[in-house]
Amino acid sequence: MIDLLPAEIAEITGGRPTATVGADTLVRGVDTDSRACQTGWLFVAKPGEASDGHHFIDAAIKQGAVLALAERVTHAQDGTVHPAIIVPDAVDAMGQIAAAIVGRLKASNGLRVIGITGSAGKTTTKDLLAALLAELGPTIAPVGSYNGEVGVPLTVFRATEQTKYLVVEMGATGIGHITYLTDMVHPEVGVVLGVGSAHAGEFGGIENIAKAKGEMVEALAPTGLAVLNGDDTLVRAMNTRSNAPVRYFGVQRMSEDRAGVWARDLDVDESGHPVFTLVASDGSLHPVRSGLIGRHHVANLLAAATVAEYLGLAPARIASVLQGLGPSSRWRMERIERPDGVSIINDAYNANPDSMRAALVTLAELGMPQANGGARRTWAVLGEMLELGADSIHEHDLLGRAAVRMNIKKLLVVGRGAKAAYNSAVLEGSWGDEAYYAEDSKAAARILKEHLLPGDIVLFKSSNGSGLRLLGDQIAGTISGAPAAKEVSAQ
Repeated sequence: MIDLLPAEIAEITGGRPTATVGADTLVRGVDTDSRACQTGWLFVAKPGEASDGHHFIDAAIKQGAVLALAERVTHAQDGTVHPAIIVPDAVDAMGQIAAAIVGRLKASNGLRVIGITGSAGKTTTKDLLAALLAELGPTIAPVGSYNGEVGVPLTVFRATEQTKYLVVEMGATGIGHITYLTDMVHPEVGVVLGVGSAHAGEFGGIENIAKAKGEMVEALAPTGLAVLNGDDTLVRAMNTRSNAPVRYFGVQRMSEDRAGVWARDLDVDESGHPVFTLVASDGSLHPVRSGLIGRHHVANLLAAATVAEYLGLAPARIASVLQGLGPSSRWRMERIERPDGVSIINDAYNANPDSMRAALVTLAELGMPQANGGARRTWAVLGEMLELGADSIHEHDLLGRAAVRMNIKKLLVVGRGAKAAYNSAVLEGSWGDEAYYAEDSKAAARILKEHLLPGDIVLFKSSNGSGLRLLGDQIAGTISGAPAAKEVSAQ
């Protein structure tokens, strides 16, 4: 982070310093977690659903924080007023500080900002793009899935005077959310990966999802670039909403699509890694074997490649960096091999109907007979897809039927919110002991420990709030008398 004085923070936010603020104090970092604060940092006393950050100002100061961003005056145990900038809304003030930092770095260092949104694939794409842009200069990208009104400022605060590229992941659960974030960082390049049914219940339908995601391209200046998924009709239609030039990416290239990066000869290898020929804007061809799992990741690979090419990275170098590059963030098709031969694929950080089906397709492909051996037994351990609103039962019903039709050998549905998937699987086919239902993760763990066999491939997939990512971790490392599991990385 660039150093800021309390007076500068007060000016940016319109806040009021307490009398205990030292005028010469330098703020060198920011966090909303008192436990993460370091010497010289600003602690944001953010009110939360379960706790109030104002109760942790003392703890933050003990960790080294020199200043708080707070909505009211607070006191230490001895009655001393905590050093703080008092603002009406701490989260809004975070955004104001982030916006000021981005403005300064653009002016002083030519910082280039790339925004990424979409119903799925944002985190994977930003990780890929961060790896590519690191070839061009110092790059900052979000930790994990920091993509909201708190996460975006926290990403910005990690930028320094040396940062040349800032990759910002932008999520939304309603109209106007993307606009709030683009107004904060003013991206030069805006990427839209896809419009799916994630958060359909909150948005009020897929049309509103498209409207919200399209706010990304509406924010771009004529000197910027919109990068759109040409295979998604709702995303392709956003070209009319952008004042910036457009480049498409995808597999289904149209004759008029001269710019952008495309894939041809797409396939997956025996380990589920996408294999394709990358077609650059200049027509050059470059073979790529990704370290990611699942053919659906090709859109993320192409989106990152399109941005990197636009920003100056040579196509041959793009292909070289992408070659074998696997996931950087946890619980995104993360593959673990147990010592007994069971393969765990933990993709339980996010879920919606589209990403669920994509994960099941990948699982089915991994279970197909291979040239060097027989077919492997597949398990789909599925939890609830949250935020689907009135469509929840219907979508879970379709999910269970899809698992049967894809010939997934074993289905384990976890939690009452997902039970429609179990019911529909049983009705869809003559599934006797092929389908299981567990009320919670503890019950699911017992079923898996009893029935898993060497050679099985187990997919864990659910929304983050359903918690199956933790069950996946547990099963990956739970073998009586066996050594700990090792994570597999593609070569």
